[in-house]
Amino acid sequence: MTVPASTAPQVPPQQEPQQDSSSHSPRSPSQGPAQPPSPDSPQDSQVPTQDSQVPSQDTQAPPHDTQAPPPDSQVPPQQDPPAEPPAPPRPQSRGADTRALTQVLFGQLKGLQPGTSEHHRVRGALIEANLPLVRYAAARFRSRNEPMEDVVQVGTIGLINAIDRFDPDRGVQFPTFAMPTVVGEIKRYFRDNVRTVHVPRRLHELWVQVNAATEDLTTLHGRTPTTPEIAERLRITEDEVLSCIEAGRSYHATSLEAAQEGDGLPGLLDRLGYEDPELAGVEHRDLVRHLLVQLPEREQRILLLRYYNNLTQSQISAELGVSQMHVSRLLARSFARLRSANRIEA
Repeated sequence: MTVPASTAPQVPPQQEPQQDSSSHSPRSPSQGPAQPPSPDSPQDSQVPTQDSQVPSQDTQAPPHDTQAPPPDSQVPPQQDPPAEPPAPPRPQSRGADTRALTQVLFGQLKGLQPGTSEHHRVRGALIEANLPLVRYAAARFRSRNEPMEDVVQVGTIGLINAIDRFDPDRGVQFPTFAMPTVVGEIKRYFRDNVRTVHVPRRLHELWVQVNAATEDLTTLHGRTPTTPEIAERLRITEDEVLSCIEAGRSYHATSLEAAQEGDGLPGLLDRLGYEDPELAGVEHRDLVRHLLVQLPEREQRILLLRYYNNLTQSQISAELGVSQMHVSRLLARSFARLRSANRIEA
């Protein structure tokens, strides 16, 4: 079979030394890129020889003018960078882990008998897992002048109460259920143990409603509401509104010696501590009132005209239509009865 000349493989001349040198020497940029083999060439011409695939050591040796490292010195292996410490977990992931752990512990707690050691262990694990919730709630009261440790302890009591009353079958997340209980316990602590002036709980709760109604009415009318408007809004009496306002202001006791703010007046002690000249006669007036009711009506009138209206015996005799001597005898008899009935002098 005759092969056309255009498709016949072109065998290079048998010049092995030149072929080796040309195949192993790097191609200069002036020679251009290597031409790909023709698709019509046979398969043998596409497969390079073994000599062309393995570069010789002579061609890989660097030239003598380059600064190559000695054969004995080897490049040190690259050391791996030190392992970075693991990043702290994000708050969201920590909160998700706490919620998942809480659900698992509540599932275990539900099947345990109260009072057993295993029940106490799971209950303690629930308390420790949810202590960050208590610290978060206690941080809301950081502005109060109370140690934060005491506030956290009180909040932990509320957390324990919430754990004992929580029912996981209702489908409510435990933090949603426990937060009002923890905050309520802390508020109760401040109300009962921190306030120097204790007010009834009903007045304190009603004071919160009065404040809310005051803000709403101020926004509605554009002015400070009056006491009747607040009472009508809350459907309570005006006296209860005034009592709530006084109870809300009585958070701390004020010293009697402290000066009044704003008006520049002296303290309450300087304004209230004066000597009452009528204070000594209080006991005597009460005693005389008790003795006068024991006399006859005419003698009571004579004493009132003589010592309260400052009338003379002649004026009294003219008004009563009796003689002056008779008025004098009646006064003497009245004095004798008063002295005999006076237990202090007796």
